[in-house]
Amino acid sequence: MKYIQDDDFNAFRTASLFVKLIYICSITENKQMKPIKNPILRFINLETTSSIILLVVSIIAIIWANSSYGYVYEALWNHKFTIGFADTDFYLVKPLILWINDGLMAIFFFVIGLEVKREVLAGELTTLRKASLPIFAAIGGMVFPVLIFLVLNEGKIGADGWGIPMATDIAFTLGILKLLGNRVPLGLKIFLTAFAIVDDIGAVLVIAIFYSANIQWDLIVYAMLIFSVLAILSFKEIYSKYFYFIMGFVVWLLFLKSGIHPTIAGILMAFTIPIQRKVNLKEYLIVLTSQLNFFKEDKNQVEKLLNKKQLEAIDIIENSTENIQSPLQNIEHSMHGWVSYIIMPIFALANAGVILSFEGLENTSHVTINIALALVFGNAIGIMLMSYIGIKLKLAVLPKKVNYLQLLGVSCLGGLGFTMSLFISNLAFTDQSLIAASKMGIIIGSIIAGTLGYAILRFSLNGKEIKN
Repeated sequence: MKYIQDDDFNAFRTASLFVKLIYICSITENKQMKPIKNPILRFINLETTSSIILLVVSIIAIIWANSSYGYVYEALWNHKFTIGFADTDFYLVKPLILWINDGLMAIFFFVIGLEVKREVLAGELTTLRKASLPIFAAIGGMVFPVLIFLVLNEGKIGADGWGIPMATDIAFTLGILKLLGNRVPLGLKIFLTAFAIVDDIGAVLVIAIFYSANIQWDLIVYAMLIFSVLAILSFKEIYSKYFYFIMGFVVWLLFLKSGIHPTIAGILMAFTIPIQRKVNLKEYLIVLTSQLNFFKEDKNQVEKLLNKKQLEAIDIIENSTENIQSPLQNIEHSMHGWVSYIIMPIFALANAGVILSFEGLENTSHVTINIALALVFGNAIGIMLMSYIGIKLKLAVLPKKVNYLQLLGVSCLGGLGFTMSLFISNLAFTDQSLIAASKMGIIIGSIIAGTLGYAILRFSLNGKEIKN
């Protein structure tokens, strides 16, 4: 094998810098740089791709759990792992599935928090006019499923699962829109994304308030003191990723021991990450232009080596490139792939393995039916009705190139709960029969909601591609 030499590598880096500069210059207008790419569009593309992986992994989990090797599936996720020093007081012992649901999912919620902060400060939720329709839709998508479930489940066991049908899985819903190609208006995609983000905020509040028990408030006070210090440092634009990581782990541990679900720590920590950039776009372009002057052809320069000035220029450009991104944007960009392609599939593999049988669920089968009905009809009715009311009262605006039938299709897709619904089901119940029944309801309801939403959208969209 032929290895790349250092001088070849430096040449490659130099060439890539020129390509970057050409690209940046091509999107400038009146010497002012436009955003390189709309973050919400990048988010949509990432989510739709990851939904395919999530679907495949979920199918594998279901097949595995229902196969002759189902006992291996159960044993794997219930196997206990210890982190720390077992012969001291500094250790944690949990089944693997709880390390996933309490640990890895805290990272998932951290990324959700970054998305929420970004959309509120610099995205689709910056103004009341932009946020009004997603807020109306999210209220309908939370309230109506809960009401339908409580009415259907009145007087029966399993009432604690009322929060399960109120969640929307953004990856799968955007994945279904992806199947429809470029016929889907951009406004519809942005509405669905913003709605799902607002819905996630509601789900987090429900988890924090209603699905936490035996709270040790002294530990919460300690965690909030750390959070307050980090928030002040963020406001002062003082940031060190290593310090924030250590403090974030301490806050997560305090929440874990306090009785409030530790994923809430992930959301809170995200709000402390600064969004300000150290270098603005205009300054960045000036630095690039000045430093790239050192790479003009020099007849006296050795062909395969860079001179000292060029090496220094590369360091300056790399430093400026790092500073052009805000800490929030940098972390979200670097972590979103890990969450979408690793953490969420692992979560699905651990939680989607439901035994598809009503045998032994005679006393809990109503939970399955009620959750499925609440997911499908609660979201379809609630999202559509509240959106319609908001538009008619002129408190919200229908997105461009979007009609009410398409809005109904997206409302049906809101019933595709899956990931977040599975997560809440593990918090709502401790009885394994109730957990199994609720997961079956989630899978059945999500399949029906996804199929119905896809059918309505396919019928309502014309055959022509839309230039968004």
